[in-house]
Amino acid sequence: MNDELQRQARRRAFIRAHHPDRGGDAAVFIAGLAAFDGPAAPPISRRVRVIVVRHRPLLVRLLRILARRRRPTRVR
Repeated sequence: MNDELQRQARRRAFIRAHHPDRGGDAAVFIAGLAAFDGPAAPPISRRVRVIVVRHRPLLVRLLRILARRRRPTRVR
């Protein structure tokens, strides 16, 4: 059981260090997860796809916030 906890801790540390949402490379992240999962993991074609969503520019985010605030509130 201790080996399983150590493996899980190493996997989580890898995810924290290489996750695309935290600035890591998506290809390295996917390859690393495949290495941690081992041969028992389903083939890549059956796994859920990893989609990297880039942050929108600051101006676009601010305009969306302003547009949401201008919407009238619902009356009950």
